[in-house]
Order: sequence, then C-alpha cells, then structure tokens
Amino acid sequence: LKPDARPIKAPEDARVAVSAADCRLTVFSDVAEAQRLWIKGREFSAGKLLNDEELGRSYAEGQVAIFRLAPQDYHRFHSPVTGTIAKQYAVDGEYFTVNPMAVCSELDVYGMNKRHVTLIDTADFGRVAFVSVGATCVGSINFEEHLTGEGVPIAKGDPYGYFAFGGSTVVCLFEKGSIAWEPVLAKNTQDGIETLVKVGVELGTAAREV
Repeated sequence: LKPDARPIKAPEDARVAVSAADCRLTVFSDVAEAQRLWIKGREFSAGKLLNDEELGRSYAEGQVAIFRLAPQDYHRFHSPVTGTIAKQYAVDGEYFTVNPMAVCSELDVYGMNKRHVTLIDTADFGRVAFVSVGATCVGSINFEEHLTGEGVPIAKGDPYGYFAFGGSTVVCLFEKGSIAWEPVLAKNTQDGIETLVKVGVELGTAAREV
C-alpha cells in the first residue's frame, strides 16, 4: 500500500484502537452476546479459540471484535493496538469456510480452524488477544519477520501479517470493560449488520484505567 492509502485514526493516541483489516466488522460486549447474535457454534469459547482454557478464563466475559476478510479484500492484517508482543503461538486445525452461513451454523469454525494467537500487552487495554484464523483457500498465515518474538514493540496500524490466499478472519479479544466500541459499529452489530471498514478506522477507545 502507498503510505497514505490507509490513514490511521489518531495515530499518536494509543487509547484509540483501530480496525485490523479491510473487512466486514462486528463487535460484541462479551462472548455470550457474540454467541447470541453471531457465533452459533455450540462449542465456541474463548478457551477453545485460544487453545488454552486457563488463558481463556481471562476473556470469558471479555469483549470481542470479528474482522471478516473476503477473498477480494486486501489480505494483510495490521495491529489494532499499540503495545508489546507478550506471546505468539500457532494452533493446528482445519480450513473450513468462515463465511456468515458457517459462523452461524453449529460448527465452531473459529475453534476448529488453523489459527495463530498473539498476545499484546498494552498500557490502555490490558492484554489483547489477536487471533488470525485460516479458512478455505488460505494455505498459510504469514507474519512480518521483525514483529516475531516476545518483547517486540508493535504500534497500532503496523502491518503485522497476511493470509495467502483467500479471505479469512481475525478475532480480537479484549478484557472485560477495557474498550468502548465506536457507536456505529456497535449499533450495526446489534442490528445484525456487518460494517464494511478499512484498516485504520476507529474501532473504539480505552474505557478504563489499566
């Protein structure tokens, strides 16, 4: 992308989180709401998504943002927050489609598909879990080499990686009460509508002191 192709909202203000991708975006106040409105897989949970039940308990009542990329979209994903990479790990799995029909079925595509988990420690949102999920036609999930390894700083809007090839999904988990969603995104989600956004638009603002 050209440097000015995806302007980042309030680039100097780390309390403003931004969209991680060119995508169809939904945001939820907690996992239970995500299941009620969108994710119908009976086995879905934060622990299964992260492949770590103990870690999942930190987000059991946490907030959820789902960035769904279609095959025609720009395939790179960017960091939604500013912080430090605390942990990175891969989870093996399937390559089921992540289109709305699949997500709204009883199949837990997010918890069954191949995925990669990054934990980002931030000063404003606590620890954010960034989960890039593979899907049909996605042969690999790739990352910028300089942004691999614990203790590496990352800024919101930084290109972090890409899916090759095809659409897929990024799921971000925020600790309970840590983010106030951008109001239009929140309303559209409540109305059952995905919002078409680009990298760098406002996702929400920090809602508490961390």
